[in-house]
Amino acid sequence: MASFLAVETVCQAIIQMLEASFQGENFNSDNLEFEVYSGQDFQSGMTAGVSLYLYRILINDAHRIPTGRIMPDGKRKQTQLPLDLQFLLTAWGAASLQHRIAGWMMRIVEDFPIIPAAYLNTVAPGVFKSNENVEVVQGELSNEDLFHLWESLHHNKYQLSIPYVARNVRIESTQEYEEGIPIHERKFKLYKLQDSLVGF
Repeated sequence: MASFLAVETVCQAIIQMLEASFQGENFNSDNLEFEVYSGQDFQSGMTAGVSLYLYRILINDAHRIPTGRIMPDGKRKQTQLPLDLQFLLTAWGAASLQHRIAGWMMRIVEDFPIIPAAYLNTVAPGVFKSNENVEVVQGELSNEDLFHLWESLHHNKYQLSIPYVARNVRIESTQEYEEGIPIHERKFKLYKLQDSLVGF
């Protein structure tokens, strides 16, 4: 279970993984930029490279209320918050360069679909527990939704983009789970039925 820094850390780790895998000789010695983008960054864009844009965060339906971790003192944390991070990887550059970048970055993500805690924690130490990992899979975004998103981001100046999801990123609570006071005794009240009912 990760801290609340997990969302930021996952995004940075993915873009860092792509940058670490980059080899200039595969791109005619062109230098590529690798950045995590906010919406306003699309107004200027980049000359050549890859951007990661986190456009939606959803609660993972398959793990709605996972129980909290039991601490060494026997106390339990509040339930975890399991999140799915939906993001775009965008290839920037001229048409031929976009195509080359897209094929390359999709291959890298496919080669490393599981990002372990050891790598995630190189971005921000201690955010993830040692037994955790994050799975990155192809996302689902219709052409209509994709183009509508780009219309709002960059005034129809579309750059080739591929949707992905980082699944089941579990954020741990800092609060302890407080159980209710156990019931020791049940009391029942008996009501005497009236001997006669009005109207009968």
